Amino acid sequence: MSSNSQTAIEVRSLSKQYTLEERSENWWKPKPRSTFRALEDVSFKIAPGDVAGIIGRNGAGKSTLLKILTRITSPTCGAADLYGRVGSLLEVGTGFHPELTGRENIFLNGAILGMRRAEIRAEFDAIVAFSGVERFLETPVKRYSSGMYVRLAFAVAAHLRSEILLIDEVLAVGDVEFQKRCLGKMRDVARSGRTVLFVSHHLQSVTALCNRLLVLEAGRLVHDGGVQSGVERYIAGLHQNSPGMLAKANRPGSGELRVVKAAPEKQFYECAELKCVHFSIEQRKPFGGHFFVSLHIVDSVGTVLVQCDSRLKGQWFDSAESMDFEFTIQTPWLKPGSYRVDIFVCASGLLDMCEHACLMEVLPLLPYSGAVGEEATVNGIVFADFALKQTLVRATPGNSISPAGFKETKNAPGAVVEPINSTH
Repeated sequence: MSSNSQTAIEVRSLSKQYTLEERSENWWKPKPRSTFRALEDVSFKIAPGDVAGIIGRNGAGKSTLLKILTRITSPTCGAADLYGRVGSLLEVGTGFHPELTGRENIFLNGAILGMRRAEIRAEFDAIVAFSGVERFLETPVKRYSSGMYVRLAFAVAAHLRSEILLIDEVLAVGDVEFQKRCLGKMRDVARSGRTVLFVSHHLQSVTALCNRLLVLEAGRLVHDGGVQSGVERYIAGLHQNSPGMLAKANRPGSGELRVVKAAPEKQFYECAELKCVHFSIEQRKPFGGHFFVSLHIVDSVGTVLVQCDSRLKGQWFDSAESMDFEFTIQTPWLKPGSYRVDIFVCASGLLDMCEHACLMEVLPLLPYSGAVGEEATVNGIVFADFALKQTLVRATPGNSISPAGFKETKNAPGAVVEPINSTH
C-alpha cells in the first residue's frame, strides 16, 4: 500500500467519450460523426478494506469504469489512482494469454502482480482445486470453454495476493454450484480486509457482500453511499422508464371492461411481506353480466410464477361504471427481484388483458430464506393463497351495487364455477 493509507482507489472527474461514425448515404461524402459519453465527471474514493458494489443498467458505464481502473483503456479526461497491487476479473477473454497453458497463465498473472515464484506456488494447489481444471492444466487456455476459462480466471484473481480486487459480472458465467462457490470465496476475500470493487446485476449478491454501493445512470454517478438506499435508487430508475400497457387502446379483449389504473401499495417489499396491488376497472361498453379477475405475477424473464384467479374462489363481480379493487398475495414468498403484475378481466371470454399493469420489487434483505411454497401447481404455475376485494364501486344511475356484489361458493379447487344471478 502507498503512503496514502486512507485511500485504496481514488477517481477524480473521470470522463470517457467515444466517437461514433454513422452510415453515409453517399460514398464520396465524409461519414457523419457523433459522440457518446460512456462516463461523465465521475468522482469517488474507496477506503482500504471496503467492499464496494457498482450497479446500473446496461450501458450505464460500469464496465468502462473498470477498464479504466485496470488500464485497459484510458479516460478522455480526469484521473484514477489505485494504491496497491491490483487483481482483476473482467469479461471472459481478458487477462490470460490464449497460447499459454493454464499452469503458465497462473504463474504469469502472479508475476504481473509482483509476486515471487515461491508465493505463487504456495497458492497454486488452492487455485487449481477451486477452478476444477486439473486435467487441463497443460492445455492452452484458448481451447478452454467459457466456463472453464472464467473458473480459472476467478480462482487466480481471488487467491493471488492482490490488495485490490476488481470484478465484473463474475456470476454471469458458470453453473449454479460455481456461482455459490464464488460468493463464498468473495465473502472470505471481504473478511480478509482486501479492497473489492464488484460490478453486478445480481442485487442479492451485491447486498450480501458489499458495505457500500455506487449507482451509475447514463455514465453519471447518481448514488454513492449505503447499499439498501442505493438498491432503492437503482430500482426507482428502472420503474420510471418501464414499459406498460395501461395507455394502450388496442389491448387484447372485447373491451367492455378495461383496467385503467394499477399500482402496488408500496414500491418495495420484503420477501415474506404481504404484497398488495390496487387497481381500477372501468366499463367502456354496455355490459350487464358478471366477470372475474385473474392476476399473474411474472418474473424478469417472462415466466408466470403465480396465478391468482377469483373464479377459483367463487368470486364473480357485477359490472359498474367504475370499480376499485385491492389484491393481496399471501403466499408463497417471492425471492428478491423485479416482478410485473398482469391483470386479466374475463366473463365467458376475455374482456381485457393488461400485461405489465404495474411493477413490484422484492428487496434482497438479509437474512434471506430460500423458502418456497408447496402449493398445488398446474404446469409449474403456483395457485397462491390470495385475497381480492372491491373497495369502491361507482355505479351507473339506477344501478346501485355494493362492494359485496359477489357471491362466494365453497368450490373445490379446479371445479367449474357458475356465475351468480343478480337482481337489481
